Amino acid sequence: MTDDHTRQIYERARLGGSITLGERPAVLVVDFSLGFTDPESTLGADLTAEVEATRRLLDAAREKGTPIVYTTIGFEPSLVDGGLWLQKVPALAELQLGGRWVEIDPRLGQRDDETVVLKKGASAFFGTNLASILIAQRVDTVVLCGATTSGCVRATAIDLLQYGFPTLVPRECVGDRAEGPHEANLFDIHAKCADVVSVDAALEYLEGVPEAVTAAPA
Repeated sequence: MTDDHTRQIYERARLGGSITLGERPAVLVVDFSLGFTDPESTLGADLTAEVEATRRLLDAAREKGTPIVYTTIGFEPSLVDGGLWLQKVPALAELQLGGRWVEIDPRLGQRDDETVVLKKGASAFFGTNLASILIAQRVDTVVLCGATTSGCVRATAIDLLQYGFPTLVPRECVGDRAEGPHEANLFDIHAKCADVVSVDAALEYLEGVPEAVTAAPA
């Protein structure tokens, strides 16, 4: 947990303002692939609670017709496409295209019309067409879930801010391998990038959206 002294420093710096949300949300689920949600994977952890909370959110989004986008990390067998990241995190080499660890966790109930973006970096935007996917559907707010809080979730939250997408991060819908990095990064994400809220607050927001998102006319 963040100590009182740190909180005072952040408050003095006037960090942690609330972001104005829009009315055309999407749910973005970052790297809830089996490589991260199955503890049998080298990179994995038991994220059962986080996956189940995210499923609640996804089911609510499906009821509203809200777009849902997933990301997964996957590399060619040669691993040439992994770049420097594989030097820093050698276990990423286990996430090879066609393998089980790249698959989206089936407990999320992914549907055929729910897009999966393949990425090879931390941010969901780096080297992908995610921005185009969101813009084409006129998305103006993102509800961000996934793993890990200290890695790909944080990197994506930063880029969502920089691309101009107001973002909610439901606390129960993001996870990490260790509590310390998880809590520290949630604290910092809330201070600088997005609004960290309860899953119930995120559900209330989704349920209050006046109309489902539809693609812009051609």
